[in-house]
Order: sequence, then C-alpha cells, then structure tokens
Amino acid sequence: MIRLKNEKEIDGIRKSCHALADLFREVVPQVEPGMSTKDIDDLVVKFIKKIGGVPAWYSEDFAGAACISVNEQVIHGVPSKKKIIHDGDLVSLDIGIDLDGYISDSCHTVQVGNVKSEYKKLVKATRESLRAGIEACVAGNRIRDISNAVNDVANGKYGYGVVYDYCGHGVGLGVHEDPSIPNCPMSGPNPRIQPGMVLAIEPMINLGTADVHTADDGWTVLTNDGKWSCHEEHTVAVFEDHTEILTLCDDLVC
Repeated sequence: MIRLKNEKEIDGIRKSCHALADLFREVVPQVEPGMSTKDIDDLVVKFIKKIGGVPAWYSEDFAGAACISVNEQVIHGVPSKKKIIHDGDLVSLDIGIDLDGYISDSCHTVQVGNVKSEYKKLVKATRESLRAGIEACVAGNRIRDISNAVNDVANGKYGYGVVYDYCGHGVGLGVHEDPSIPNCPMSGPNPRIQPGMVLAIEPMINLGTADVHTADDGWTVLTNDGKWSCHEEHTVAVFEDHTEILTLCDDLVC
C-alpha cells in the first residue's frame, strides 16, 4: 500500500533529509586512500549520533550505518576493516537516517583520487540518469515514466547495464515502502504519481552487464562480469505543482 504523506510528515522527512545532506558534506571530503570502509562507517555513525538520529539500516539487521560499495560492488557493501580504499576507486555511500521516526535515504558515489576517464564517464551518466528520473517524477505521470527516463539515459544514450534486480522505492515513514521504482522498463504495477508521495529514486548503473549476484556475506551485490558500477540516489517529495529533492546537496563535490 502506498502511503501518502501529509504536510507534517513531509516536514519531518525533510528535516531528516537535510541532515543527511549535511552528513555527506562532512564525510565525503574525508574519504581518501588508505581508509577502510569501516573507518568511513565510523564517521557516519559519529555524525548521526551527534544530531540525535539513528542509522536507518540498524533496524534491518545490517552491520553498519552505511552501505559502502567499492568498484564492482553495486550495493549493500558491508563496512569492514579489511576493505581498504585505494587511489582511483569508486566508493558509493548509501546512507539513511532515522530522525525522530522520519527516514531519509540517499547515495553518492565518491571518486577517490585519480579516477580513470571511463569510470568518470560512468559516474556522469549515472548522475544524469538520476536527474532524468527526477524530472519525470511529477504528479500525473506514472512510475514507469521514471523507469523509462533513467533507462533512456543510462542504456539508450550511454549503453551501460541498468540493474533490474534492485530498484528505488517509497520512503519516509519506513526504510522501504511501496511503490517499487525500477530503473528500466518492467512489467508489473505502474501506479500514478500523486502529491504526498515520498520516493527514493536510485539508478544503479554498470559499466558492463546489468546482471548481478550476491556475495557469500549475504549482503554485498556484485556485477556478474566484474566490471565497475555506480549508484546515485535522492529522496524526493511530490507536490501538486512541483517535486522537491529533499536530499539535495548541489555544493557536494565527489
């Protein structure tokens, strides 16, 4: 069931989302070669505790405050002292904050040091596909309009693999709510976008195949061909006459 949010609920979600944008502004500049993904997660935990929030993922039995996925890891990377960041890596930070019961969700892929041009292009394409998806997320359209917009950029324009096994979703009062938001055209429910919807739109784009599999840890999702992936995400709120990007942080450099 899709939960339409009222003005009070959107205000609470907005506050959580603005805090998450501030978190990215503080943490991303500190990501550098030699750090472990656990070191990054510790920074995330410290920030969330400072603002009186709770990492949203803890409620899902995930061993970390952030999903930290590196290179061929697509999503759900488990923070580890053994996973070390190197110059040239792509590091996606997928983070949610529960602030007074209101959930925010966003992801940005950090380009660490001297990143090869082919990976910079992948990041550019993923961010462009996210913008296209958000532009299609307006009252009166349907969820599949978002899917088509993302796919038209990532696959149609750039020829990259668009992950179909995982998708965006409703968010705000829970970590994962209806509706599901595929990043490519798929059969199934195609609800109309309505005012009061709060949605997490999140393209997961692979340099090669769209096919993925789950690692032995039961969480980390990897590309089947070992080629690198990029993940970008914003939480948005739909109003009658506009759509607001609640996690917006245009000044973030990553």
